Amino acid sequence: MRVSLGTPVFFLLLLWSKKTHPVLSGFLVGAAVVAFRVLLASIRMDDVVWNEVIPLHFPVFFYYMTFASLFQLLKVKTFYDKPFFIGVLGVIIEVAASVMEISFRSLFSHNPLTFYSLTVIGMIAIFRSFFVLGFFNILILREAKLAEEAQRKRNEQLLMHISNLYVEMVQLKKSMKNAEEVTRDCYSLYREMKEQEEMKPYTTSILSIAGQVHEMKKDNQRIHAGLSKLMEKEQLDDFMKIEEIIDIVVTTNIRYGQTLEKNIIFEVDIEEQSQLSQYHTFILLSIINNLVSNAVEACKLAVTIAIQISIIEDMLIIKISDDGPGISERHRNLIFQAGFTTKYNESGVASNGIGLTYVKDVVEHLNGTIELINLDEEKKTSFIVRLPIEQLTERGE
Repeated sequence: MRVSLGTPVFFLLLLWSKKTHPVLSGFLVGAAVVAFRVLLASIRMDDVVWNEVIPLHFPVFFYYMTFASLFQLLKVKTFYDKPFFIGVLGVIIEVAASVMEISFRSLFSHNPLTFYSLTVIGMIAIFRSFFVLGFFNILILREAKLAEEAQRKRNEQLLMHISNLYVEMVQLKKSMKNAEEVTRDCYSLYREMKEQEEMKPYTTSILSIAGQVHEMKKDNQRIHAGLSKLMEKEQLDDFMKIEEIIDIVVTTNIRYGQTLEKNIIFEVDIEEQSQLSQYHTFILLSIINNLVSNAVEACKLAVTIAIQISIIEDMLIIKISDDGPGISERHRNLIFQAGFTTKYNESGVASNGIGLTYVKDVVEHLNGTIELINLDEEKKTSFIVRLPIEQLTERGE
């Protein structure tokens, strides 16, 4: 009687493998084990008696064939959600495979299968099957954890992309509003000029401009509708706890800092009262992440970024501070203007300078405010954002 690790390893491979056919695996493993044992015996013996060696080792082939065939016949892989049942099936399969092997051995050795042998085989089968099952469950849990982590990262990326789309949608709304005002002004100008004889030659051009601007507005409306449908297709939470939103921002920007070879340290302080509600995910992500990523980009090698969240009356207060290089006094009145930037790449090409402009537009779109507060000794740059809670919460309370 042999007790080896071959059976547990084979059982584990059958459970783990998703493409290998069990019966084919049993045939190949059985043949390989027989060949290995015969080869080992021939090396150890000076005078090989093949009539004794082959009958001694060949029955193990039927062990693996029986094991694999019963594994396939009982459809063990369909019971992944019932681990205890897999263990029981493993015991039954191993006992049956051992009986098959001993039956073939008895043809050559004439040693009958006794109750004692069957009891020992059963005990070994129980130990080995549930040992394999425990190890297999560890692998399954690890795989599930990795899959969960990958899904979490994917959701974080989608949330960041959608928050950026949200900013673009705010800009589209602003553009549509401007286009509507220009169309209205052009049409009013057209009516006034039409009544004046000397201006009549220009009325056709004015009317044409109004029509073109109106077409631009309709194009923006179609783009806005497409972006809205795209956002609706993703199965992501529109509302999340503030600590979950901040965690996404922190995790994302730590990775972003690593890609820029910068050491980013975060200090997060979330007031307990602000944790009681759920907030619009994409709005807060678009605002907070833009301010934080600006701080990451502006620093040289290392920076400490402090994020403070609190509630004062009916306003959510977001304070983003960092101890980076700071913003000079002469630039502080220009930072929210479109096109202004102090960031340049290694080639001397300037940033597009729209980040803070976008943030300001989004904040004002929500009837909120954003400002660069006075510099202090601890933090060189501090932005404070005030947003009405009714614009952010799920029930608009």
